[in-house]
Amino acid sequence: MNRTLIIMVKEPRPGRVKTRLGRDIGVIPATWWFRHQSDRLIRRLRDPRWQIVLAVAPDRAVNSRVWPADMPRLPQGSGDLGQRMKGMLTMPGQLAGQRPSRPPTGRALYALPARVRRSSGKRVGPVCLIGADIPGITRAHIARAFAALGDHDAVFGPADDGGYWLVGAKHPSRLPHGLFGSVRWSTENALADTLRTLPGWRIALTDTLQDVDTAADLPRC
Repeated sequence: MNRTLIIMVKEPRPGRVKTRLGRDIGVIPATWWFRHQSDRLIRRLRDPRWQIVLAVAPDRAVNSRVWPADMPRLPQGSGDLGQRMKGMLTMPGQLAGQRPSRPPTGRALYALPARVRRSSGKRVGPVCLIGADIPGITRAHIARAFAALGDHDAVFGPADDGGYWLVGAKHPSRLPHGLFGSVRWSTENALADTLRTLPGWRIALTDTLQDVDTAADLPRC
């Protein structure tokens, strides 16, 4: 079955990324850290076992030259974090077999992987989604997450602050309507709140990793 790894990324512009880190080390150093961290992560996670798709914010940045030219991209769209995450998890299945829309410039907003768009109407999955600010993610971590979906409906990679760095679904089209509803993001309750939106689902927890929010997090990564 086709596997898709979606990486949520922001265009690295000063004041738009890692704002809490920027308050500690300066806006420009924080922006450069995020840009190089994102680049290293994307290169490190390339693997024939899955297709990587970038979920880009803001939407206009799908055409930015900062991203690898061969990497499929999708705009994150509007809504809060939970709404955007749910949209990204279900997007490959919704777009299977469809041609990408085009902005006024005539350039494609996104280019779906050939394995995803192979034929319309076929089930797509599983899908895992991660952020770009966790330096410790390796291909082995991603492989274990996809393996966990073999006998589970969903998988989460906990962060040590109570959040999570990865969420994945075996059958993305079956995700419940209330997924990510009333989640207290950026708190120690984020993972527990999310799990409550999946009652009755078989949930797997994989490796716990450390994300980077402040300067205090940098030495540990």
